[in-house]
Amino acid sequence: MPLLTTGISHHSAPLEVREKIAIGRADNVARVKELCALDDIEEAVIVSTCNRTEIYSIGPKESGEQVYRWLQETGNLTAEEMEKYCYIREREQSVRHLFRVAGGLESLVLGESQILGQLKESWNLAREAGGVGKIMDRLFQHAFASGKKVRSKTGIGEHPVSVAYTTVLLAKQIFGDLASKTVILVGAGEMVELCGRHLHDKGVSSLIIANRSIDRAAELADQFGAHAVALTDLPGMLHKADILISSTASPQPVISAASVKAALKQRRNQPMFLVDIAVPRDIEPETGTLKNVYLYTIDDLQQVVDRNLSERSKAAKAASGDVDLAVEEFMRWLNSARAVVYLQKLHNHARKNSEELVARALRRLAAGKDPEQVITQLANTLSKRILHLPSTRLRQAAEEQDDELLRVANRLFEPEDDQ
Repeated sequence: MPLLTTGISHHSAPLEVREKIAIGRADNVARVKELCALDDIEEAVIVSTCNRTEIYSIGPKESGEQVYRWLQETGNLTAEEMEKYCYIREREQSVRHLFRVAGGLESLVLGESQILGQLKESWNLAREAGGVGKIMDRLFQHAFASGKKVRSKTGIGEHPVSVAYTTVLLAKQIFGDLASKTVILVGAGEMVELCGRHLHDKGVSSLIIANRSIDRAAELADQFGAHAVALTDLPGMLHKADILISSTASPQPVISAASVKAALKQRRNQPMFLVDIAVPRDIEPETGTLKNVYLYTIDDLQQVVDRNLSERSKAAKAASGDVDLAVEEFMRWLNSARAVVYLQKLHNHARKNSEELVARALRRLAAGKDPEQVITQLANTLSKRILHLPSTRLRQAAEEQDDELLRVANRLFEPEDDQ
């Protein structure tokens, strides 16, 4: 029952490929059910964020090919794209990868804290879909514990660097004092909320939040003294934006190049700073070609992020040892769990034979047979039955020169005093 990770992330693929394969929260449960309906897929969890779409699965070795094909078809990717951008981690490497993701060690912004919450949400959605069994549940519980330990022990999360913080930091580098600038936030999710908090802390007083749900926008606006508008009203508000940050879950762009061009005309070509941190993208890519528009995508943020990683890089090196220990602990449990399956088979085989032979012996005793003879026959017959199959396999191994199996058998039956 190999444990596999099959996926694409910002480390392996550009934004235009990642947005093809992104799976929204609303589709996650249905997608997990699709995976679990495939032959040989015993458990599955889908993790899909701005920077990665990964499938963690349990099943026979050949099940990995099914997951690979399913991911290709879901994202409508070519064979060449899959070969170039998709990665597969197996067994221990799969576990290590997940634990590093949970600790923020594989994030675009090293050590960012949002990923742990996203992993928990993915795990909950997979549970709802019936994709989480004993092994996947234990795996993710270990990942959560490992991620928390990495943050508390290394202090990797103490330095305020995240996608949201980096976005605001970039705006400050471009404009200097943000207090006099008007900012429009599009969306009302966690990323927008974090941006709003950072902007509020930087003294921004003119803040507008646009969202499909005006109630949710108003709820968020109350936290920052902002003004809430419906997403449908956004085109008429764009000209007010010195800075616009967008992060929605829309599968299609919500801001067109034409609407930005019209806004620029109203602004008399005063510059606009636009940050699109959504996957798929919220702002039409053509917008970046307009004069006086400075458009950044989530991939562009990497250039700014690199300037803020010194302390976190040191913490990440320290965290690697903790991750290795967590991986070793989980693998010991996983290997023990695999041994339990085989031990149960062995015990069931022995119990079935012993119950049958004990019943026969009791019948013979009740018929007045000699107890010593009955017990001796019981012991001999039980030994032969239990050892018949292992003996047959060992003889076959010897004939086929299967030295590995013979060495294992020797370890199994060698008395401790002889070791």
